[in-house]
Amino acid sequence: MGAYEIVSIDESTWAIEEGMVRSYLLAGSERALLIDTGNGAGDLKSVVRSLTDKPVMLVNTHADPDHMGCNDQFGAPYLHPSEFAYYEERNPGKPHRALEDREQADLGGRRAEALLIPGHTCGSLAILDRERRYLFSGDTVAASAIFMFGAQRSLPAYRDSLERLRRMSESFDKIYPAHGPMPQQPEILDRLLACCDAALAGKLEAKEPPFPIPAKLYEQDGVGFLLK
Repeated sequence: MGAYEIVSIDESTWAIEEGMVRSYLLAGSERALLIDTGNGAGDLKSVVRSLTDKPVMLVNTHADPDHMGCNDQFGAPYLHPSEFAYYEERNPGKPHRALEDREQADLGGRRAEALLIPGHTCGSLAILDRERRYLFSGDTVAASAIFMFGAQRSLPAYRDSLERLRRMSESFDKIYPAHGPMPQQPEILDRLLACCDAALAGKLEAKEPPFPIPAKLYEQDGVGFLLK
């Protein structure tokens, strides 16, 4: 598949790997849900069509460019309205649609529920598949350094979103992030919260990140954040 590697999660759920970022495809009996479109390295639509012939609904978990690179190969994306301004700034004049918190997409024998989890960006979304007990977390949950500096980012809001996910953790067994190793177990939420609290309290040492970027790395217990 050229720029992409397909990883089967189950018979109707796939991770589509594109180097440092991944998208996810969830198929139902009537339509499919594509979560993000990566950096735009190739013909993602052909990859999706090799997996399902159902109509595809595109959701962007947020409007960072490494999640929207192949949007033009699909219809107008769904985002939370809190993400509209950021999306429009990066994609002037391009159409988009609203997906509200707790709204469900019926894929036919399968439902995907949107959860608003601001912090990484103002309108970041996670997608919950309650039947399969999967949570697709975008950039909010990862066992790799999470970008939390610059416009749109708020560590206190992010912490509140982690608390929300932890309160809902009885609803999922596996977390599928956009970056880093997958899947993750729900216990990673506890480690992220502890690291977030330590960072907010100024208790973590600022380290140089492994690549040039205008931020410092703050990490603890296998998780961390890139912060100013």
